[in-house]
Amino acid sequence: MRSRFALGAVAGLAALGLALTGCSSSGGGSNPSSTAVDGKGRTLTVYTGVSGLYPQQQKEWFSELQAQFKKETGATLAFDSFASSNDELTKIQTSVVSGQGPDVYALGTTFTPTAYATGAFVKLTDADWAKVGGRDRFVPASLGMSGPDAKNQIAVPLAQRPFVMAYNKDLLKAAGIDKPATTWDDFASQAKKLTTGGTYGVAVGYADNYDPWKFVWAMSQQGGNPILDLKSNKARLDDPITQKAYETYFGWLTEQKAVDPAAVGWKNPQAVAAFAAGKAAYLPMVSASSMEALDSSAVAGKYAYALMPTVTPGKASNPSNGKAAASIVSGDNLVVASYSKNQDLAFAYINMVTRADMQTKEFKLLGDLPSNAKAADDLQKSTPIIAPIVDAIGKSVATPFSGAWGDTQLALTNVVVQSIPNLSSGSVSSSQLSQLLKTAQSTAQGSLDKAKK
Repeated sequence: MRSRFALGAVAGLAALGLALTGCSSSGGGSNPSSTAVDGKGRTLTVYTGVSGLYPQQQKEWFSELQAQFKKETGATLAFDSFASSNDELTKIQTSVVSGQGPDVYALGTTFTPTAYATGAFVKLTDADWAKVGGRDRFVPASLGMSGPDAKNQIAVPLAQRPFVMAYNKDLLKAAGIDKPATTWDDFASQAKKLTTGGTYGVAVGYADNYDPWKFVWAMSQQGGNPILDLKSNKARLDDPITQKAYETYFGWLTEQKAVDPAAVGWKNPQAVAAFAAGKAAYLPMVSASSMEALDSSAVAGKYAYALMPTVTPGKASNPSNGKAAASIVSGDNLVVASYSKNQDLAFAYINMVTRADMQTKEFKLLGDLPSNAKAADDLQKSTPIIAPIVDAIGKSVATPFSGAWGDTQLALTNVVVQSIPNLSSGSVSSSQLSQLLKTAQSTAQGSLDKAKK
């Protein structure tokens, strides 16, 4: 990112607990904003991620949003999409340089700092928040990645996506395991024990575009390595704690032999499908969006969710400087491009998609946990199975709010990408992994130095 767009290093925001608050009269209800927007003859473009798990349902949802937006504003709603973190970052960069592109971006929370660093997105005023129902419309924890602090925010929460693991209750019981693992060492041990015949202990997609780095980040946090140390402006991707995290993640396949060898080429939907077919006991790093697929599968009624292990590999408890990160602070945020000539329509769209009625519909179609406080509260009461997912929200830890994080996330992912050939052959040596981490370290440090200028 060009230095003139750089963000000064700031401390990462801690995730707030899930303290559901009452909504203002404009916040939770089903009625559109009282301020009508005339969009006849205009088109609003929204940039959003492709759903690999529910592509058809997403198309249905887009069609419903387009019809509703036309009804409320008279404007045409168009969607542009990305399929990977790299696509997401590239679009931000090219749009900033060119000064043109989508009006609204639906970004993953970890890319919000990168968007903030560009200075190219609308910094939200109290008046802007009022246009989208007010801050009290939203679950407090979902605001944790809206900006570096409460006075400097660019992002409106769209969906929460804390990560947990699903487990097959029948398979654990048959193996004599009375509860899911709470440490990564126990997880590896249980996974090996649960692997028998054509059934594996773990379903995971090593080729997924989004998930691999999250395992490594969580284990590193738990072990006391923050990956990016913003106070000292140091990247620490080549730290032994992070190398141990990669070794653990790869070891489920290469050491415990608890993962289907085909998983080297899997993305998340393939991992979900394997678990749904009863071919794996654990499905880590999933969100509430997995419910729709699992409830219509062979494991319906046989699975439950649990927090992922929160104790770093190789330890029975975390060191004093470790954080028991159950998940990243995760979800989708909506940001409005400063160059957009349709900012009135952009805020009308954000108001529409964050209303309680629309958020409830989106959960039913796509499984996205609402950021709207009323919708989230209603859902929690009516769907007991999501209790561990709600618990994970309060036990999540935010990724660093730095313009360098986007490049760092991609560097962490690239270590896995570059390891795929060796994984396919059965092992990744310490020397191979160490060299990949040195390259990733250089990339992250370079990005961090630019963000500091």
